[in-house]
Amino acid sequence: MATTLQLESYGGRRDSIPKAGRHILAQFDDDSIVVYQAYRPEIGDFAATHGYFGGAFSLSRMSWIKPNFLWMMYRSGWGQKEGQGVVLAIRLKRCAFDNILAQAVPSSYSIGVFTTHDEWKAAMARSSVRLQWDPDRSPKGGPLERRAIQLGLRGAVLASYSRDWLVGVDDVSDLVAEQREIAFSAKPNDALMVPMERVYPVADPETARRIGLSDSPGDSG
Repeated sequence: MATTLQLESYGGRRDSIPKAGRHILAQFDDDSIVVYQAYRPEIGDFAATHGYFGGAFSLSRMSWIKPNFLWMMYRSGWGQKEGQGVVLAIRLKRCAFDNILAQAVPSSYSIGVFTTHDEWKAAMARSSVRLQWDPDRSPKGGPLERRAIQLGLRGAVLASYSRDWLVGVDDVSDLVAEQREIAFSAKPNDALMVPMERVYPVADPETARRIGLSDSPGDSG
């Protein structure tokens, strides 16, 4: 199946992005950004066919989006975990993604972001967006020093995401299957083709502070 994703070798990607720190790695342009999700066929096939989420998709549960392809591969077992066989590349309006980031509250308390634990709990109760920073992963799933972001959506934010904020939805399961064979073969990782990703710029300083973003590509904090 054809894909609209821009691809590059894993070796080229590895050498062009930060080795450490908390950075949002994504494929994006002036108007949109790609995020990934993986679903069972009745949800994934519907979204790929109609260009929005409906049918068996639930608006009553939190739904997690991931802008980093290899982090999605780790979480979905390269599309082989139960209920995650249809991998979607979702093109989202960039202004909507910035809106999501602005509303995000870390899923665990950090004194560097909130003054008190009670302040964090109150922010959690108000927000419809959760964020987590977890170790990024190599193609075979090994942890890296760099952190990858995932964002959990619920309520009004999830409702807007599921229809109004989408530019397009591609089923990239065939690409995932092809590259999975390479990732776990005897071939070098440089033979692997992955979506071209770079550091996503967060223009608003307060948003960058609240989500715990590293200050620069060289910052490992």
